[in-house]
Amino acid sequence: MCTHHACHSRRRFLIGAAAAGLLAACGSGSEGGGALVPLEIDRSTSCALDGMILADYPGPKVQMHYAGRTEPDWFCDTIEMFSIHLNPEQARVVRAIYVQDMGKADWDNPQGHWIDARTAFYVFGSSRLGGMGPTAASFSSEADARAFAEQYGGRVLRFNEVTADMVVLDGGALHDQRM
Repeated sequence: MCTHHACHSRRRFLIGAAAAGLLAACGSGSEGGGALVPLEIDRSTSCALDGMILADYPGPKVQMHYAGRTEPDWFCDTIEMFSIHLNPEQARVVRAIYVQDMGKADWDNPQGHWIDARTAFYVFGSSRLGGMGPTAASFSSEADARAFAEQYGGRVLRFNEVTADMVVLDGGALHDQRM
C-alpha cells in the first residue's frame, strides 16, 4: 500500500508523462514526420556560416531544416548548402532543404519561389555570381536550367550528382563583390 504522498507523487508523475507524450505526438508535425513548409527571408535573416544578411546579396538562398529544431539554418548560396550537407562529419538529421527556383525568382533580389533542393536542377560554373561569389543556380525545371546554362554558361546537374570536391568553401568571400 502506498502512502498518500507516494500515491500523489506517482499520480503526478503519470499525468506528467502522459501529457509529455501527448505534446510530443502533437509536436510531431513540426519535428517528426509531418510536412514542413519553407519560411521566407526577411531583413534580419542571416547566414548560419558567416552572419551575412541574406537579403543584401544576389543569387539563390537556402534553408535547411533539422530534426529537433523549429528554425532552419539559412545559407547565402547553394555552394554553402552542398558543402555542409556533403560533409561526412554532418551528424544532424536533415528534415528538408529548400532552395529558390531561379527560373521564377529575381536573381538580384530573390524572394519566395522555394522548391525542394533534392529534386532541383543546378547549374554549376555559370558567369552569374551569388552572395559568396561563384554559385550553383537552382531550378525546378530542367528546361529552365538548360536555358540558363545556355545564356550564362555552366553545366546542369541533379542534387545527387554533386560531389564534395565541387563545393569546397575555400575563400568564397574573396569573390564577394560587395565586401
